[in-house]
Amino acid sequence: MDFSESYRCSLLPAYSPDGRFIAAAVEYRLVVREVESLKVVQIYSCLDKIHRIEWSANGKYVLCGLYSRGIVQVWSVEDPEWACKIDEGPAGIKHCRWSPDGLSVVLVADFCVRMTIWSLVDRKCTYLPGPKHASKGIAFSPRADQLAVLERKDCKDWLALYSTSSGWELQARLQLPTLDAADLSWSPDSSKLAVWDSALTYAVHVLGADGEALGSYSAYGDGLGVRSVGWSPGGDLLAVGSYDQVVRVLNGVTWQPLLECHHGSPVDEPAQVAVYQEVEEPRGVLAPLQLQQQQSPAAKRDTRARYLVCPLPVEVTNITPPTNKPNPTLGVGSIAWSPNSSLLATVNENMPHAVWIWDVLSASLAAVLVHIGSVRSMAWSPAGDYLAVGTGNCRVYVWTAEGASIVHIPLAGFSASQLAWAPDGSSFALMDQEAFCCAYVTS
Repeated sequence: MDFSESYRCSLLPAYSPDGRFIAAAVEYRLVVREVESLKVVQIYSCLDKIHRIEWSANGKYVLCGLYSRGIVQVWSVEDPEWACKIDEGPAGIKHCRWSPDGLSVVLVADFCVRMTIWSLVDRKCTYLPGPKHASKGIAFSPRADQLAVLERKDCKDWLALYSTSSGWELQARLQLPTLDAADLSWSPDSSKLAVWDSALTYAVHVLGADGEALGSYSAYGDGLGVRSVGWSPGGDLLAVGSYDQVVRVLNGVTWQPLLECHHGSPVDEPAQVAVYQEVEEPRGVLAPLQLQQQQSPAAKRDTRARYLVCPLPVEVTNITPPTNKPNPTLGVGSIAWSPNSSLLATVNENMPHAVWIWDVLSASLAAVLVHIGSVRSMAWSPAGDYLAVGTGNCRVYVWTAEGASIVHIPLAGFSASQLAWAPDGSSFALMDQEAFCCAYVTS
């Protein structure tokens, strides 16, 4: 694996849909580079600090959200003289995104008082009722023909479905059986829509593209409920991560669990599971596991690390959340499906140092990666060969079906906390607090 030099950024860089360019925000500047050479292609100056960047689906434009000013600026990569500015005035902007065709910009005003759709073709402006959430609860179908929006009226949840091809015409508005809907997600084939309740109620409801109820699931009635939800790429399975530290993989026909993934300690089954424990080597000598926590951060930066395959059973540290602080981090907070739907990677925040990899086909645990630091991010390569993990240090962790490895980032002072893959899987971007670099996968 080869690494580029580091470059300044204030947000996680975004790859263009075709993988040719990568855009990075540096305070008020937008810098577009070629992915292969990281040569600067264009530099654009915005009116204020950039809070969000997003490529259009056709890869021709980059959207920059300047939330502090209530402004969105759009830049053209092909024509540097072309520019667009959208000012929402006193309404402000809480969130912005592209429409699927890359020809309209969808804005949510402050306090979610309204949703506005601006067309870049004819400058037409369409106002829709205010959504329940600014960034969550709003989703375009993968086929790009529908927009689903969660709404809250008269202390009840509603789902509004709009047609993107007929001037944002309202197709249906129906009341949901949720008490306090948290978010929604389309299936990859656009035929189904999952809506789940807030943490106070365990409830997942599945609707058809026309709003017809297809099924519901609730694992238990008492206790905190759903933490994370993810459709399999094939659209026939739905993984639901809960606050009880279990992931339930639901059948796409009966909406009942086909597989329950329990994040328990010690890890002692199945017998063929591989548990990789990160260990460090100070001064060229392998350090005992008991000494790892005694090293200072400066000393740890000078050490090398590798994975040690541990014999079963293996204890995984379980951290009890503090009871005197609000919003405790617990339960399964991250779910990531492999592109072929055969593997599922999860992070249980009660055990924040570990990544669990489940083989869905055999309904068993395939591997566990146990790290010294807490997992900050993880993502599968679009090609499906690699799972990359970042823990906020000078290393990146890679797992494949053949094994796991630790790659040291050869940049002084660089700590990778966020990562994003290129669409073709040939590279991925790693972000520090104020810089990013690209890691190129070599065969």
